[in-house]
Amino acid sequence: MASHPVHGLPFLPGNTYRDPTKSAFQRSQTLTYCKGFSRPLLPTVGIGRDPITVNQLSQAELDELANKRPTLTYGQVRQAPPSSFIPVYVAFDKKVLRFDAYFKETVPISQDEHYRVRRVSVYYYLEDDTISVVEPPVGNSAIPQGTFIKRQRHPKNDSGDHYHWKDLNVGINITLYGRTLRIVSCDKFTQDFLESEGLELNIPEEIPPDPYTEFRREPDRTYITPSDFDKLKQYLTMDRKVLRFFSLWDDSDSMFGETRPVIIHYYLVDDTVEVREVHERNDGRDPFPVLMKRQRLPKSMKDLRDTFPKCVLEISAREVTEWYSPRDFIVGHHVTILGRKFFLYDCDAYTKDFYKEKLGIQELKPADVKKPKEEEVKQEIPPYNGFGLLEDSLQNCLTLVPKPPKKDVIKMLENDHKVLRYAATLESMNPEDKGRRFILSYYLSDDTISIFEPQIRNSGIIGGKFLERSKIPKPDSSIDNPSYYGPADLTIGAVVEVFRYRFIIMDADLYVLNYITSHKHQFPCEVLSSWKKHFQPQEGDREPGRSDGQEAPDESAGGCDAAV
Repeated sequence: MASHPVHGLPFLPGNTYRDPTKSAFQRSQTLTYCKGFSRPLLPTVGIGRDPITVNQLSQAELDELANKRPTLTYGQVRQAPPSSFIPVYVAFDKKVLRFDAYFKETVPISQDEHYRVRRVSVYYYLEDDTISVVEPPVGNSAIPQGTFIKRQRHPKNDSGDHYHWKDLNVGINITLYGRTLRIVSCDKFTQDFLESEGLELNIPEEIPPDPYTEFRREPDRTYITPSDFDKLKQYLTMDRKVLRFFSLWDDSDSMFGETRPVIIHYYLVDDTVEVREVHERNDGRDPFPVLMKRQRLPKSMKDLRDTFPKCVLEISAREVTEWYSPRDFIVGHHVTILGRKFFLYDCDAYTKDFYKEKLGIQELKPADVKKPKEEEVKQEIPPYNGFGLLEDSLQNCLTLVPKPPKKDVIKMLENDHKVLRYAATLESMNPEDKGRRFILSYYLSDDTISIFEPQIRNSGIIGGKFLERSKIPKPDSSIDNPSYYGPADLTIGAVVEVFRYRFIIMDADLYVLNYITSHKHQFPCEVLSSWKKHFQPQEGDREPGRSDGQEAPDESAGGCDAAV
C-alpha cells in the first residue's frame, strides 16, 4: 500500500502511512534539456509514476519578482548609485600625457666631453597618477637605453605628496630620484587636455644639442665630377704589365732588426703595389712570400681629425687626395710604404724600357748595396782552471749546450783491455813520502792514466786509489794544442807530473816491453833501448823477446834493433 499524506493533518511523524515493502527511495528525474533550455520531463509510456507538480506563476508575478529590491534583515537598505556615475579608472583608461624633456649628465673621465645631453619622454598616466620615463634609443651611443624609470608614483616633496598632472607644465624642472628633468614640450593631446582643465601652458623650448654628438657628426658629402680617364682602355692596354723593382727594407732601428731584401711589383693595370720578401737559404724566417698584399697606396690624404679611428676603419677614397704612381718609384731613391722605408737599388729590363719610353728617363743606374765583408772575431778561450778534463771544459766555451768530446771508437775496439803498468815513486821533499810506491796504469784504448797506491802495513798512510782514470796533460802543453802523456813518455827514470805531484818511473811489467817491441815503428829508438836494457839483467841467459813467445829481434836488421 503506497503512503499518502492525510489532508488537514500536520506533516509530522505518525500522521503519514508508508509502505514497509518499499526499497527504492531515489528521486525520479523531473527536468530535461531541449535545445539548450530546461523543461519538465513528460511522462513516459510504461512508467506509472506521475510527475511532481509545481506551482505555476503568472507573467505579472514573475515581473514583480524581477523588479523587487532585496531587503536586509538588519539596518537600512543601501541606495543604488546613480546610473550616470563613471569610475576614474574607466574614464581615464588608456589616456596618457606625454612630455618631451632632457637632463644633463656629467662625464668626469673623458677628455672629449664634459657633460652629455640625454633626451627622455615623460609619460603621465591619468588613471592612477603614475609617471614613467623612457629614453629613446640613439644609434652608436653605447649607453643602455629604453625604460629609464619604471611606472610608479613619484613624491614631489619631503611631506610625501605625489606629483599630479596639475604640477606638470612646459618650461619647468621636475626632480625624479635625484635627476632634474627639464620639460620642453608636449604632444597635442596633452596640450588639449591641460587647456580644457584651465591650465595655461608655457612657451615650448628647444633641447640643446649634445656637444660630443655634434663633434662626431660626419661632414656633408662632397661630390666630384668624374674624370674622363678611360679605365677600360687602361685595362686592355696594361693588362699583365708589371714594373719590378729590387729594394732593401732597412729595419735595423727596431729591436733585432736588419736589412732585408724585397721585391716591389707595380701593376700598371690598376695602379696597385705588392711587396714580396726574398728568402735566402737558412735565413731562419718562415717562408711567407708576400710582405704586403696587392693594394693601392695613398700618397697624401686630407687632414683627418684626431678622433678618426685609423686602427679600426680603413681609409676610403674620399680621404685620399693623391695615390702612388710610377713617377714615385725611381731607382736610387727611397719610397715610404705603410710607414716602412724601402731603398730601390735596381729594376728589371722591362721597367727600364717603360721609364725610357713613357716617362723620358733615359738611364736608371743600379746602386751598389753590397755589404763590406765583416772581420771575423777570433774566439779567445779562457785559461784552463783544472777542473774536469780539458776537452770537456773546452766544450763549454764552444757551444751553449756542451756536447761530449768525440772518441776514437776503432782505437777503443782494437786496444780494449790493454793496459801498460808501471811502478813509480813519489818525488817529494816531505820525509813521510819516502818509501811510498805507486802503480801507474796506462790504458791504450783512450790514453788515460790511473794511479793506485798499494797499502803498506804500519806505514801510517792509507793506500788505495790515488788518481781516477783520466787524461794527464804535459806541463808545457797549451789549451789550444794540448799534449798528453803517452807510452813514449814513460821510460825508466822519466818524471811524470800529475797535478803538481812528480812521479818517477822505476819499473814496469814485461807486457810493456812486448808491446813496445811489437809496435816499435810507433816509438823512438831510445825508448825501446831503455826498456831492453832494463829487462836484460832480469832475463839472464834468455834472448830478449822469447819469454812471451815472440822471436828474438834480428841483430843484423837496421833501425832500432840494429842500434840495440
